[in-house]
Amino acid sequence: MTSPIPTNLVLGFLGVGKTTAILDLLKKKPEGEVWAVLVNEFGEVGIDGALLETEGAFVREVPGGCMCCVAGLPMQIGLNQLIHKARPDRLLIEPTGLGHPSQIIETLTGEHYQDVLQLGPVLCLVDPRRLEEQKVLENVQFQDQVAAADIVIANKTDLCTPEQVDRFDHWVAELQPEKTAVFHTRQGRLESVWLDGETALSEVSTPHAHHHHASSEASPVPDIQDEPWQRVSNRGQGHFSVGWRVHPDTVFSETALLALSLDSRFVRFKAVAQTSDGWRTINMADGALSVSECEPRELSRLEVISEQSLDVDELDASLRESIEKTGLSC
Repeated sequence: MTSPIPTNLVLGFLGVGKTTAILDLLKKKPEGEVWAVLVNEFGEVGIDGALLETEGAFVREVPGGCMCCVAGLPMQIGLNQLIHKARPDRLLIEPTGLGHPSQIIETLTGEHYQDVLQLGPVLCLVDPRRLEEQKVLENVQFQDQVAAADIVIANKTDLCTPEQVDRFDHWVAELQPEKTAVFHTRQGRLESVWLDGETALSEVSTPHAHHHHASSEASPVPDIQDEPWQRVSNRGQGHFSVGWRVHPDTVFSETALLALSLDSRFVRFKAVAQTSDGWRTINMADGALSVSECEPRELSRLEVISEQSLDVDELDASLRESIEKTGLSC
């Protein structure tokens, strides 16, 4: 590399719209530039990575869990592969909304990458509606994401009342140290100019919150042809996830998937799936449901995240009931 790669972290609590925001940034990428994305999800099936690949970016996923817990070897492997394969003009990093940023920043600014990466402004998206929830305000992950940010962005303002936006403005104005910039947006629309500059490397509130965690080695993913119905689970940070990788010949009822997504136990439902009406992306967060068409994929991916322990066999049975047809034995 002739010069350090401009690198930005895009932080935000679970369901705030980080992947949508990065998709928007990728659409604004200068012609001729190569951008790469390192993405980490709390779950195990890689739905966000599959979505980001649609915009032509080089994408690498860090195994399920929180990136701060795997900021050692797994993260460095993903980074190194992106750097050497893509030789990007810019690198975007999306940690899970349930992670702490301190160890990620420590890795990015450490001796292995100090001449390779140039860490630009750290962006943090906030849903103003969540500021009404004391459990969010007191959440150490949320606090650390905001503390580490140079730029704080109120997202989903089209879904907020004027009072909720005012509350955000008063809240962010009281943050210390003062943020480099504060913006309002909707539907994850960011300006690429916000990525330029340098980070202030603000100190987070609990920099050693995850030093006691050890990352687990990721198990090899079976070939979908050999195992056409794959179920995986994860837990941590007070949340539980169940995900599925399903052979693309399995066709789901879109109506049944939408009904399943509205289960009151879920704080998040995500899917990129083959339905009887075509391939769909389904996203439910904070009670808001969105559905859109997408290009065919090599397999369907579905995932739920909950704050309570889930009966995975019950969920598996419910998902199987939503199958309309398949030429396979699942």
